[in-house]
Amino acid sequence: MKGGQNLKQYLDFAKYTLRNGIDKQDRTGTGTISIFGYQMRYDLQKGFPLMTTKKIPFRLIASELLWFLRGDTNTKYLLENNNDIWNEWADENGNLGRIYGQQWRSWQYYDEDSEGNLQCIEIDQIKEVIEEIKKNPDSRRLIVSAWNVGDYKTGKMNLPPCHVLFQFYVVNGKLSCHLYQRSCDIFLGCPFNIASYSLLTHMIAHVCDLDVGEFIHSIGDAHIYKNHIRQIVKQIGRKPKPLPTLILDANIKDINEFTLDHIQLANYDSHPSIKGEVSV
Repeated sequence: MKGGQNLKQYLDFAKYTLRNGIDKQDRTGTGTISIFGYQMRYDLQKGFPLMTTKKIPFRLIASELLWFLRGDTNTKYLLENNNDIWNEWADENGNLGRIYGQQWRSWQYYDEDSEGNLQCIEIDQIKEVIEEIKKNPDSRRLIVSAWNVGDYKTGKMNLPPCHVLFQFYVVNGKLSCHLYQRSCDIFLGCPFNIASYSLLTHMIAHVCDLDVGEFIHSIGDAHIYKNHIRQIVKQIGRKPKPLPTLILDANIKDINEFTLDHIQLANYDSHPSIKGEVSV
């Protein structure tokens, strides 16, 4: 089965957590079964790793990623694209503080100018990492971080980032991405994270004229919320189907030019969706 092993490892991950996890309390008060430290590797040459053991709305994943890449931190764009996944954390005006988009595209720090006056300097990490991939693909510094200690500690993020840092790696004309995620909701969040960073890897590879390699997912606190146990057991009992194919518009040469119309998914066949409540 094409790509079946890619998704089987997710199911094995869920099984491992159910069998070996410990009861752990959490910020939301829901309660979890938790493990610490787990890694999965997805070969992007074998199909796009969008979950097939339950239906996943790919448009929500794509619009959220485009929102991050816009440097946006207000829900207006998401809502215009029928995406409400960030509503629970937004304020009354739709603002979320200095979360992923701002950190990716306009990380801020302060430094003194020649006269000793403090000035705010912004860094576009996505732009810089793309430029570095193109001119120095063997670099070991192809890193983007969303974990801004100052913004987190001063409460400027409505939700501190779960997927905190990712690194790119180029070999034999293929681009791979390694994500470190501090906290991962296995049933609801993890399938989104896998697909989102796989899509990002495809998009970065596309504008850098590279093929895709692997998406590697390293997780710190991996957990199943106790109100998702019945659902994850149901999902584990399903057999993965062949993976779909991602198609990006060949005319797009700049990461900032991508819209939803330029991102297509072909041959996505999945089992029915399984609902679960989000713990906020």
